[in-house]
Amino acid sequence: MTEKPVIEFKQVSKKYPNGTVGLKNINLKIPQGEFLVIVGLSGAGKSTLMRTINRMHDISSGDILIDGESIVNLKGKGLRQLRRKIGMIFQNFNLVNRSSVQRNVLSGRVGYYSTWRSMLGLFSKADKQKAVEALQRVGLGEKLYTRADQLSGGQQQRVAIARAFMQDPKIVLADEPIASLDPLTTDSVMNDLKRLNEEFHITVIVNLHSVPLARKYADRIIGLRGGELIYDEPIEKVTEADLDAIYEPAVETKTVKSAEGTPSEVIS
Repeated sequence: MTEKPVIEFKQVSKKYPNGTVGLKNINLKIPQGEFLVIVGLSGAGKSTLMRTINRMHDISSGDILIDGESIVNLKGKGLRQLRRKIGMIFQNFNLVNRSSVQRNVLSGRVGYYSTWRSMLGLFSKADKQKAVEALQRVGLGEKLYTRADQLSGGQQQRVAIARAFMQDPKIVLADEPIASLDPLTTDSVMNDLKRLNEEFHITVIVNLHSVPLARKYADRIIGLRGGELIYDEPIEKVTEADLDAIYEPAVETKTVKSAEGTPSEVIS
């Protein structure tokens, strides 16, 4: 990988207070503009890996670099600035149900305002217009003044995507964004994420359980099992057999492939 990575994991491990291993010795480089899909069984470490990128989870050892700078010790203003450039999309949408769609989308700009201005909703005319454009981009321009709880699940998730776009993010993290959606709505949400990726060169990282969707949208797929990175290949090298192996029960030591081209043995 010749391009300087926007995100780099160096020997990253995460152990929870109860002793559960979330991540184990992760080494990973993610270039700007990549659409990366993470696959694996429930509990494999997918959400943990993703949430270390915006410091929703702290790591136990190793280092994480964004744009070549370590983020593991950021506090205060430095941490706020990091999170300002990383959009997060959740499985359960994380909208304020009793607020309008406009207010939910504008909340993506709070990192650019003082606390009192954002609490009072004193957003600029330019940002209000930006919110309109963000909603139009996801096909919801007519829902500007609708309450969030009056929308369908798919519409709520697309509002969440518009909110992330309002941050002018360099990176978007989507944690099982289509888990509770029907197939038709799933395609709409994934297409919106892909457009963000392609039109604005935003790095998009998505956790998915659906292998067909992973193959349809990803530039690259990585697989986790038991907190370990066991698979890493660009989409043109991904095979059905590879993906089946990621979901096999962990019963033996296997040699797996990586994007660096070096096989390695892990306990699976």
